[in-house]
Amino acid sequence: MRIEDVDRGREVPGAADDILRSLEAHGLLWDGPVLRQSRREEAYAEALARLVEAGLAYPCSCSRAELEGPPGRYPGTCRDGPRRREGPFAMRLRTAGFGPVTVADRLQPPYTEDVEAVVGDFVLRRRDGYYAYQLAVVVDDAFQGITDVVRGLDLLDNTPRQRLLQAALGLPAPRVLHLPLLVEPSGGKLSKSRQALPLDPRAAPASLTRVLGLLQLALPQTLQQAPVGEQLSWAVAAWNVQGIQGFTEIIVTP
Repeated sequence: MRIEDVDRGREVPGAADDILRSLEAHGLLWDGPVLRQSRREEAYAEALARLVEAGLAYPCSCSRAELEGPPGRYPGTCRDGPRRREGPFAMRLRTAGFGPVTVADRLQPPYTEDVEAVVGDFVLRRRDGYYAYQLAVVVDDAFQGITDVVRGLDLLDNTPRQRLLQAALGLPAPRVLHLPLLVEPSGGKLSKSRQALPLDPRAAPASLTRVLGLLQLALPQTLQQAPVGEQLSWAVAAWNVQGIQGFTEIIVTP
């Protein structure tokens, strides 16, 4: 279990504990202590130092307002040295020379991206001192021995950046499976919608029944109000990734 609270400025007090309680209520338990990224800064600093020593990371003084070029792509302004001598500085990965990265997904078609051309030298540590998501998850996936990553399709384009970091740090690359997104009938992501209400731990069997149905796993009627452990045991045995092959979105009605 990992709580990705590396950006402490955006953390909502009590939210992490609510997440853990909700997972427990739905039978989704974990092994070992909970890893909190907010307590892992030494590990991220060590990884960043290795990249700097290898000539693969450099300081950048640019603010967002100062960046030029296509939106979302860093043009390499500080690649040969910071534009300003005085900080604060971000730290970026030097992406030149890596070439296109192809991600072999377990569900989606192969995805290829030239990170240098599309994203440019991306941030590893922000100007405010917080470590970036990309560096933190790569370091922690290796530390926790993660073999498989399952997440939403909207994060597929993050994977080439993580592959570059794994290669640069000599870390293993977990297998990935990107699930279809849950969307409203209007097409908006359910996770960003006002209709995405908090889960009620008291209604965990009903919630699992609905979610499993969205994954094309229709629980037998005799299990729809069964304890969550029994529901999940059935789902594990019945799981077949081919059941959602070809989906990029799954529409959820209120």
